[in-house]
Amino acid sequence: MPTLAPIDGFADELTAIRRDIHAHPEIGFEEVRTSALVAEKLQSWGIEVHRGIGRTGVVGILAGRGGPGRRIGLRADMDALPMDETTNLPWRSTIPGRFHGCGHDGHTTMLLGAARYLAENRDFPGTAVFIFQPAEEGLGGARAMLADGLFQRFPCDEVYGLHNSPYLEPGQVAVWPGNAMAAADFFDIRIKGRGSHGAMPQLARDPVVVAFNLGQALQTIVSRNADPMEAAVVSITQVHSGSAYNVIPEEASLCGTVRTFSPKVAELVRERMRAIAQGMALSFGVEIEVDIRNIFDVLVNHDEQAAALADAARDIVGDTNVLTTPRPMMGSEDFADMLRAVPGSYCWVGHGGTVPLHNPGFIFDDAMLPVGASLLARIVERRLSAA
Repeated sequence: MPTLAPIDGFADELTAIRRDIHAHPEIGFEEVRTSALVAEKLQSWGIEVHRGIGRTGVVGILAGRGGPGRRIGLRADMDALPMDETTNLPWRSTIPGRFHGCGHDGHTTMLLGAARYLAENRDFPGTAVFIFQPAEEGLGGARAMLADGLFQRFPCDEVYGLHNSPYLEPGQVAVWPGNAMAAADFFDIRIKGRGSHGAMPQLARDPVVVAFNLGQALQTIVSRNADPMEAAVVSITQVHSGSAYNVIPEEASLCGTVRTFSPKVAELVRERMRAIAQGMALSFGVEIEVDIRNIFDVLVNHDEQAAALADAARDIVGDTNVLTTPRPMMGSEDFADMLRAVPGSYCWVGHGGTVPLHNPGFIFDDAMLPVGASLLARIVERRLSAA
């Protein structure tokens, strides 16, 4: 079966919604306009709406005509990234420093498309729960919704999510059981030295030199401390220090991320980061503070639900386009926290374009909107009818 015909029938409307959200991006916990748009659309289709879940999250509830039954959750993220867009498209971001560079505008629109289809075709028993999550990009939106009693207030027997992928071919869907995406820590390392004139380094305890050495030393954790058979990444993504050409500054900072699939490896990396920083502080006569925070858990797809999602994808894109060979990714996703609370699965849907996610030139392929919407709708229909 190809994409669902009713969804194809309103595909142009989905494109218009997606481009409207794209032009008005909002970062985590600021999705006021986006959540209002989502709520208005759901209400217009006769779906029960609850707002303010996890601050700016929205939940829609739709009961089928087939009577009582199981409850299937579908989740999409709504937040943009704090970065500029360079595409110059007619529907490009109108807000400097805000850009849907990860395609969450598309995810929100696909879930809206599935919700509309299911609201117009309620031929299933049980209930569909539409979860529109804020703040996926490292700010803890899933945990905020869970802390607000998401699954206590809106119980789900299973929950599903998806992500667009410019790394797959258009129409391909990738899903497999077990580890799918890595856990992530974020870290901030503050080095406090002694400032001086740039021409008199002997009077300083230069935090910039310490930062250079510390950055190099941290890379030895993966190459010389972690088991080479266990995946790990330590990436320094920010370096901050100084404001003048002729001033050795008082402070420097390093920020970045750690990715792992094993709690044991994650703890090893944290311990080594703190130990190396302590040794550097002693060696250079400076103070170093290390703050490491867990942001994402490992995303683990449940076996039964991963197989069910693959079957639903075969209905939409065909057998040959469904990829089920495990290929865990070092990227992270806070849907992992929902999967720790409720059985479910997560997949990736390919689309046209080769610009990577989180790139200022990323372009979402609107042709995939009916594909994603059809997949989300089909998993609800299959799982509720099979109950």
